[in-house]
Amino acid sequence: MGGCCSHEVSVRGRVESEVDDGEYDDNENNIEDVTYQNDGAMVRLRGSSKYVSMYTQQGRKGINQDSMTVWEDYTGQHDMILCGVFDGHGPLGHKVSQFIRDNLPLKLSAAIKMAQQKANRYYEANNADLETFDGVRNDNNLRNISLASWEGCFLKSFDEMDEYLAQEINTDSYCSGCTAVTLIKQGDQLIVGNLGDSRAILCTRDRDQLIPVQLTVDLKPDIPSEASRIFNCEGRVFAAEEEPDVYRIWMPDDDCPGLAMSRAFGDFCLKDYGLIAAPDVFYRKVTKQDEFVVLASDGIWDVLTNNEVINIVASAPRKSIAAKLLVKRAVRAWKYKYPGSKVDDCAVICLFLDDQPVLSHSQSSTSRKSRHRSRHSHRSKSQRNEDNETVAGKVGVELNEEWKALGGLARANSISKLPRVARNMSKRQSSKHHIGS
Repeated sequence: MGGCCSHEVSVRGRVESEVDDGEYDDNENNIEDVTYQNDGAMVRLRGSSKYVSMYTQQGRKGINQDSMTVWEDYTGQHDMILCGVFDGHGPLGHKVSQFIRDNLPLKLSAAIKMAQQKANRYYEANNADLETFDGVRNDNNLRNISLASWEGCFLKSFDEMDEYLAQEINTDSYCSGCTAVTLIKQGDQLIVGNLGDSRAILCTRDRDQLIPVQLTVDLKPDIPSEASRIFNCEGRVFAAEEEPDVYRIWMPDDDCPGLAMSRAFGDFCLKDYGLIAAPDVFYRKVTKQDEFVVLASDGIWDVLTNNEVINIVASAPRKSIAAKLLVKRAVRAWKYKYPGSKVDDCAVICLFLDDQPVLSHSQSSTSRKSRHRSRHSHRSKSQRNEDNETVAGKVGVELNEEWKALGGLARANSISKLPRVARNMSKRQSSKHHIGS
């Protein structure tokens, strides 16, 4: 992540050029899939699988601090999959993100299994719905847990993970950390836990239109509820003169470290001043119109809009290279839009929700030409939705309500625009705000 800064500028038109199949070949540079078994699951660190495409690329700021993982048959259940993207920052950001990548899924799995055991005991004690009308045992009731339990699992495991990080990582992690956007799909349920400014979006279809649905909120210091918490903990929020659009968290008496997100693992120098490791948790029930989910670090979102991202993924000649295509387009956008800036690290996971698995290179060779011909008409239809960047849905929360820090369940389907701290908030004004609070 490097400077942990964000740019809200798109490059419409420049990312929609033709795809050169050779440029995005699955086996470019002989990169092989990296997988291993853990806790009854198949763990993937890169490559593609039946329903997943994933890719990461180092930027120009030094070592790649982004990492990602996919756990299939998560918690030992065949219909459950976990995806996670982790974006490190600071001197040891790459080690922190890898540490979280390898350990957070295990802690979350343990919390889920414990919640399922409690649910099982409840159903058995109350003899509730253990049998269907014909006397056949309904095993789904023995593994499904409530939405409140899902939120509790994420909150518990993220808190334990941050404490574990404090014990196990070098003291350099005092000013190092990472964000995390994690998603669990179980059957037709999506549960997303988000920490920081990485993002998850869903692509759904309305007739011939592709529509982006933002599943998470970018947790940055200029969100009013986040800023209020930071001020109450004596931290400061302001934008430096050289980056007037990037609000950061600063210590009370020193202009450091200037963190551009309001929640993260690590960064223990700020944990007493409003930075927290509690995720926002969101829920969505998958419909037949939902096509895929994209999880990505801010190296993608800094230069591409939600609408551009879903159109790029949908235009991929093969699902297996969709993540790589998106990363390459983002790098191109970085170079075009910010020629004087260093390209950020990028990491992407595409999870496809339809019944068609990710195609291998050999399976897709016969259909490549037809997909290539249809891309022009498909793109012209979907581009008409370019300005539809709001979060879809009408669930429960009024837009003018100030958000509660941990009121996350189902909230992603209700927020349209994010209220922001005033752009002209200076260092002096932020101090006055704190004194007044």
